[in-house]
Amino acid sequence: MKILIIGGTRFLGRYLVESALNRNHEVTLFNRGQSNSDLYPDIEQIHGDRDGELDKLNGHTWDAVIDTCGYYPRIVSASAKFLSDKVKHYIFISSISVYADLSKPGVNENSPVGTMDDATIEEITEDSYGPLKALCEQVVEKQFPDTNLVIRPGLIVGPHDLSDRFSYWIHRINKGGKVLAPEPKDYNVQYIDVRDLSDWIIRMIENKLIGTFNGIGPNHKLTMLDFLNKCREILNSETEFVWVNQQFLEENKVENWTDLPIWIIEKKYAGMMLTSCAKAFTNGLIFRPLEDTIKDTFNYCQTRPKDYQWKAGLSAEREAELLNKWNTGK
Repeated sequence: MKILIIGGTRFLGRYLVESALNRNHEVTLFNRGQSNSDLYPDIEQIHGDRDGELDKLNGHTWDAVIDTCGYYPRIVSASAKFLSDKVKHYIFISSISVYADLSKPGVNENSPVGTMDDATIEEITEDSYGPLKALCEQVVEKQFPDTNLVIRPGLIVGPHDLSDRFSYWIHRINKGGKVLAPEPKDYNVQYIDVRDLSDWIIRMIENKLIGTFNGIGPNHKLTMLDFLNKCREILNSETEFVWVNQQFLEENKVENWTDLPIWIIEKKYAGMMLTSCAKAFTNGLIFRPLEDTIKDTFNYCQTRPKDYQWKAGLSAEREAELLNKWNTGK
């Protein structure tokens, strides 16, 4: 198959390229050439800004397009309209953030999505991200009513992750010592290895599947305790977890999702890590062992410079301060 990827050189995009090439597909990239421009010298790359330079795609046709970086409905609408006679299958990478209510478990593909009063806003915030993604989905569905595939991933992890949410725990546990861990221990953890997600999407394209699918796992219960213990086991780390309760964390203004990544118990997001993915599981989504994801992420983190500034997680100083407060009650 001939596949056009809008983006294709960062995290999910680069693994979609690798998955497609591994399955002997012909890949074309369309991006601005600003990120990892030295990747994939042997495949066709068309450099241009999707906001105003789509004409650079004239003269080409593809079996499918994967839109990895659509955030604003105006821009996604322009891309979908322009490609309507050039591609047969439009795949849009969305997010579980589209759902209007993530406060309860079991959100599925039929659950209501978020809305916003002004659909012309082009600024990503905590409140606008999800509704904007939902609007992008809708413009794709309008232009490709019978041939669109919408993927709504949750937390994507693995090598080359730019968010550091998963990587923080691996990095921190590898350092050893006393590690501040958030209660409850049975907090449910959901994630998807970027390589599993990419392979699944390419298989979906091969099978010409359409519709909307949540994309996250694993396909069994994984608790915070299980996850952290597995990290410690795989890294052979001399680590002691100090489990701290929610009240203490809130009183000390420890931020959900950022200071302690993966953990998010703010009421409006209480069901975020309990999203239903039954539809994906019955349509071929499979997962590699957690230990493989931990090992490969650790190996990637080891390639970073020593002065790398982590984008998520507690600093060593802040963690030490919190542990001292917890231990002394002061």
